[in-house]
Amino acid sequence: MTVLDTRPTTSVDFLSLEITSSCQLTCPGQCYAEAGPTKGHGSMTTDDWHRLIDEAAALGTSTVQFIGGEPTLHPGFTELVEHALRVGLHVRVHSNLYKVRAEHWALFEDPRVSVATSYYSDVAAEHDAVTGRNGSHAATHAAIIEAVERKVKLRVAIVDHGDGQRAQQARAEMEALGVTASVDPVRPVGRAAGGLLPSTSSLCGRCANGKAAVLPDGRVAPCEIGRFLATAGTVRERPLASILASPEWAQARASVPARMSADPCGPDCGPSDDSSSGGGSCGPMG
Repeated sequence: MTVLDTRPTTSVDFLSLEITSSCQLTCPGQCYAEAGPTKGHGSMTTDDWHRLIDEAAALGTSTVQFIGGEPTLHPGFTELVEHALRVGLHVRVHSNLYKVRAEHWALFEDPRVSVATSYYSDVAAEHDAVTGRNGSHAATHAAIIEAVERKVKLRVAIVDHGDGQRAQQARAEMEALGVTASVDPVRPVGRAAGGLLPSTSSLCGRCANGKAAVLPDGRVAPCEIGRFLATAGTVRERPLASILASPEWAQARASVPARMSADPCGPDCGPSDDSSSGGGSCGPMG
């Protein structure tokens, strides 16, 4: 059956801002962005991100997501979140919760802010093997508990690599804490692609459906995982509305197979490493 693509072309309800490629973790077998401790913040300046947030608000965007890498490592993170809230946007922060500063907890407790994180196993060694950093399980697990105690709006995505990974046990552990958790298979993008070219079959099929992502160099993609479909030009060179109305953006959108409306993956889904923290059954097309 043919599915007509009626997705809007000049606005997005959910805009993901990948403000840095820097991260404390290396995640050797995954990470769509191939982030890590030696990576930088990209060519977008804090002023560029300020301007983009203003553009997004003017276009009718309701929610912006700060993601990376680890977004809290960006020197302008706090002021950017505060600016987004000031112009009336809701905010999601996608953080590994490895190190949470006091000022960031204050941001996370704002009722207009939600937090998403990744978790891999209820066994510390298995989690740490995925992240490539010893102690990451203990740090993230402790932060999750603190987030619950602080009544932070939190959701957890568990990226399942298979091979007996204790993903379902991790999900049960999170749900026992009262945290919404989803399990999603690792997607073959970035480090998880193993050197192969990425494919649209790796995407959930909802990319560019009321959403977009801006990468650290200012290019616009249907989502972070679909970064290989990033359009020509950057938001440093032309307004976001111009890019969303461009033939390049139309081509990127057309290259993503549209999902049937019955698929429950909603417009607020955001990646969790190589996953979609909107989760549920909105898995890869292939």
